[in-house]
Amino acid sequence: MNESELYRELGILTKDRNKWKENIPYVSSLLTHGSVKIQAKALWLLGEMGLAYPLSVQDTVPIIASFCDSPAPLLRERAVNALGRIGRGGYHIIEPFWTDMFRFASDEEAKVRLSFIWASENIATNTPGIYEKYMPVFEKLLYDADDKVRMEAPEIFRVLGKRRPEFVRPFVKKLRQISETDSNRVVRIHSLGAIKAVASEQANSTFS
Repeated sequence: MNESELYRELGILTKDRNKWKENIPYVSSLLTHGSVKIQAKALWLLGEMGLAYPLSVQDTVPIIASFCDSPAPLLRERAVNALGRIGRGGYHIIEPFWTDMFRFASDEEAKVRLSFIWASENIATNTPGIYEKYMPVFEKLLYDADDKVRMEAPEIFRVLGKRRPEFVRPFVKKLRQISETDSNRVVRIHSLGAIKAVASEQANSTFS
């Protein structure tokens, strides 16, 4: 099967969730494929499979994490994405690699920095408490040079604002300033969304 055929096969499998669990070993085996395109697709699919069946991908997680050191930005991006999705399904499975993920906040490639934020949002959805001491990392990303990174950065504050508003309150003033002054409309909207998440959670706490 050539690269195009294999990629097409993986695309079909992606849509057939009923076959995910039984195909985890097969997709994991493709991490050793010679094509970066196939490896990247396998990493992405394993992330989705891992969200649905975290225990079933547990043995593959160290191999997935090894791609974080890849010189290919696409593979670093997909590995971080996968760890985020799996971590959302079961944080304990990716816990040994969680701290190391923070180096990608300053990766030279904007898409990798973006993936780091997105992965963090996924993990924080079900395990928010672990981010308390790491908020300054995300604060820095609010001022990233890349528009897409800045567009995503407020979203981790929104996710945490709904779950641990006390983590986000110290940054509300800066988020408000960004919501009023950033040149990018989406950045302004997402910053305002983060502020509203904190305010909404505070109101809920008041009336509960």
